[in-house]
Amino acid sequence: MGLGKRLWAAGYDRCNAAAERGWTGRLRERLLTQARGDVLEIGGGTGANLPHYHSVDQVTVAEPDTEMRARLERRLGGLDLQVDLSAAPAENLPFPDASFDTVISTLVLCTVDDPDRAVREIRRVLRPGGQFLFLEHGGATGNLGKWQRRLDPAWTKVAAGCHLTRNVEHLLADHGFALHDVEHHEPRGTAFLKPFTMGVATP
Repeated sequence: MGLGKRLWAAGYDRCNAAAERGWTGRLRERLLTQARGDVLEIGGGTGANLPHYHSVDQVTVAEPDTEMRARLERRLGGLDLQVDLSAAPAENLPFPDASFDTVISTLVLCTVDDPDRAVREIRRVLRPGGQFLFLEHGGATGNLGKWQRRLDPAWTKVAAGCHLTRNVEHLLADHGFALHDVEHHEPRGTAFLKPFTMGVATP
């Protein structure tokens, strides 16, 4: 693992602490109250979603980054929640078809190497009647979108592969998902990262 990714993992929770106590934490809580049944979270990071799971049958978290996953494992020790961990990337999930009632992605699709393949995998592992809960950022239109496209090549290098230009609504629609209850948020201080898009997608 490169130095940039190690530093990103080491500073991730500290950099996001204020947002997690505020707007990010509130959005996570609202989104994850909708989780049900057998749950798969892709790109679990350091485990920021873990305190927000309620009334689910089982949680599996896939996180391919070894540094992030180590921090996630440490967080598990303080929670009354049974979690299965996987090192699988979103583009290659080692689960049979129709394995989960809910798949969750929060601030992940901006970073995966192949978002189209990741969304195909999400759809594959969802059971009939399943749901994909998402909170993602970027993909703006207008002047902000132009600036995102200009800044994206440099940003991906300093932010561990994060992209500013991916529009989650377009991505999901392109792969046959129907979108429900979509919200757009532009919190103060998020500059060129916004909008933050939250919603539910069903195949």
